Amino acid sequence: MRLTELVRHSLEEDIGHADVTTESTVPAHKEGRAWITAKESLVVAGQAVATEVFAQVGARYEALCAEGEAVSPGTRIGWASGPLRSLLSGERVALNFLMHLSGVATHTRQVVAVAPGLRVVDTRKTTPLHRALERAAVRTGGAHNHRFALYDGILIKDNHIVAAGGITAAIVAARRMAHHLHKIEVEVESAAQAAEAVSAGADVLLLDNMTDDAMAMVFAAHRGRVLFEASGNITRERLPRLAALGLDLVSMGGLIHQARWVDLSMKIEA
Repeated sequence: MRLTELVRHSLEEDIGHADVTTESTVPAHKEGRAWITAKESLVVAGQAVATEVFAQVGARYEALCAEGEAVSPGTRIGWASGPLRSLLSGERVALNFLMHLSGVATHTRQVVAVAPGLRVVDTRKTTPLHRALERAAVRTGGAHNHRFALYDGILIKDNHIVAAGGITAAIVAARRMAHHLHKIEVEVESAAQAAEAVSAGADVLLLDNMTDDAMAMVFAAHRGRVLFEASGNITRERLPRLAALGLDLVSMGGLIHQARWVDLSMKIEA
């Protein structure tokens, strides 16, 4: 969904037919400005969304911090100006986006810091219709993106294997249908499955919920023949050990779905 549409629907959800509190207490002619301030240490993300939110309610937003900038408590990250009614009506939606996306960027920055040489990517475990924003926040935090959706990458998972009649059958069928530039990634849970997938022509092995020792064995057996991705039960504490194994990448849905919202506030200038 385009940003303009997402913001429009978000404002419709929150305002409905009218912001009755604001319209009943604030004169229509009054104008002013408001500061958005960090109440904790965080990595800023979502400034473009905040700009769009205030524009759609008839106000103006100016970012004072860049995307990806690490700030300390008390830092003013932006200010909004215009009719006070507009500022108040857009406040919650703008803060919701900023708090959530900055939370993803902050969490991601903390995760990747423990293994700077390892390529960490996200997954499709995203909030419906917010995927593009959440994945942008992941990049802002210093990690990378996996395939965006079902249409831009072949990833044969456990249920595909069952439905297709086995690993080899699934790979053969995918190879027959795939574009010549498509890589074929296969989720495996054991050394035997990994060996079958490599023999059948997989390009990438997704080592799912394997122990570090099991992954090391698979990596040693097939090094140089395929790319290796680790996924499932990946924690921040495990990343340095996984980096030492020499894996090509590690995917973590938790970059997004385990990130907590950070604390921001908006205060109208008296």
